[in-house]
Amino acid sequence: MTARQAGRDLDTSRPHSARMYDYFLGGKDHFEVDTDAALVAADAHPGIFVTARENRAFMHRATRVLAQEHGIRQWLDIGTGIPTEPNLHQVAQSVAPDARVVYADNDPLVLKYAERLMRSTTQGRTAYIEADVTDPDALMSAVDASQVLDFDQPIALSLNALMHFITDPHDPYAIVRRLLDSLPAGSALAMNHCTPDFDPVTWNKVAEIYTGSGTPVQFRSHSDVRRFFDGLDLIDPGVCCCHRWRPAAPADGTEPTDAQIGLLAGVAIKR
Repeated sequence: MTARQAGRDLDTSRPHSARMYDYFLGGKDHFEVDTDAALVAADAHPGIFVTARENRAFMHRATRVLAQEHGIRQWLDIGTGIPTEPNLHQVAQSVAPDARVVYADNDPLVLKYAERLMRSTTQGRTAYIEADVTDPDALMSAVDASQVLDFDQPIALSLNALMHFITDPHDPYAIVRRLLDSLPAGSALAMNHCTPDFDPVTWNKVAEIYTGSGTPVQFRSHSDVRRFFDGLDLIDPGVCCCHRWRPAAPADGTEPTDAQIGLLAGVAIKR
């Protein structure tokens, strides 16, 4: 599919989670229907803007830690979303200029802006593939066909703010296992996931709003999120609220609460 075809295939009659997320981050790549749905969600939980920012900040920190402390030089980022700088490859290549990144998403709007994602260093490589995480076999075949990643070397699987959109009928744990089974020892899983644990009333209301707008979500407890890391070696500090994972000092000296963020995060290494 070309970018021009993607533009024709955009469904602007219903809100889309990636475009709502773009709105929460202050981007411009969304439509009125997305803004309306985002404002309803924000009315239920005004802190959702902070959640979006902390999700990006975790991705930046996790990428740097994997590159600096674990020698990772390859990433597979699924559920890429609409480009927001710095993108994952920019963070990785700021540490290791030869880093390689494959982005995957099934949103036509992401495809439309894929060129913005793929401005790599000359030493590294990036690619974008259109694929759906609910079909992990097809997704991994497309990744392999891109010939960007070396499956004999460790690869970090990045699943940020994605798996809460995969409800139980799709067996999210089996999807993550299938993706990890394709990766060699020394690879990593970096992910975060919305949870109702810290404020059940608010986050269950947010879930109802998303599901009611046509985007089913399933927010999960700490123990359920921890299951995604079964069989892997979690690195410190384990699975915790997103902003508490290897935090940087807040620029203004303030810190959001766990209830505001409502996002659990963890990074683990495959044996």
